[in-house]
Amino acid sequence: MNISSIVVQTVPEHLEEVVESLKKCEVCDYHMHDEKGRIIITIEGKGVSEELEKLRVVEDIPFVYAADMQMAYSEDELDEQIDFINNRDIVPKILNDTDVDVDKVVYNGDMKKRDDMVAFANQFDSAKDREGK
Repeated sequence: MNISSIVVQTVPEHLEEVVESLKKCEVCDYHMHDEKGRIIITIEGKGVSEELEKLRVVEDIPFVYAADMQMAYSEDELDEQIDFINNRDIVPKILNDTDVDVDKVVYNGDMKKRDDMVAFANQFDSAKDREGK
């Protein structure tokens, strides 16, 4: 189970409307807000992909101008990924493959692009399948 805190930003004139929408939506838990329009919520998911789907629901609420993950906790996923990393080759197979078409290598490190994050999350969630574990 993953749990992440999200800071949602709106403007003061739409604060109450956004808070009510967040309380009514079924993808997050509302915790607090200030008079400047900053709202703290948490979301839970079975994996990163599910959390990103819920984040998109929050982002689509009218008058939400930003919704950014601030802190994340992964109960089981972290242990699974540590085991996965510890039980695999130190150098990924792709780095030793001289036949790789470099034009097909996908870079997912730009955290500012949501589409890249979704692609990364999907790859992260299926990492064991790709390595044949």
